[in-house]
Amino acid sequence: MVFLGRLADLAGAPALELAAPLDWAGLKAELAPALAAALDDPRNRVALNGALLADKASLQAVAGDEIALLPPVSGG
Repeated sequence: MVFLGRLADLAGAPALELAAPLDWAGLKAELAPALAAALDDPRNRVALNGALLADKASLQAVAGDEIALLPPVSGG
């Protein structure tokens, strides 16, 4: 799993290995409470193998999949 921006700061690392399979609830259960709570912000997006998911709750990851957690883009 890859964390970008502020989410990497909350995770304490830019990446983390989690055992598969993972759904959205299982992913959040494996994370620190502050990070799991931050993921509930609708502005944070989730990508699975490079494709953005329209609905985070639809996440279904298997071994070898890459999950990326993306905060909203800011700056100019």
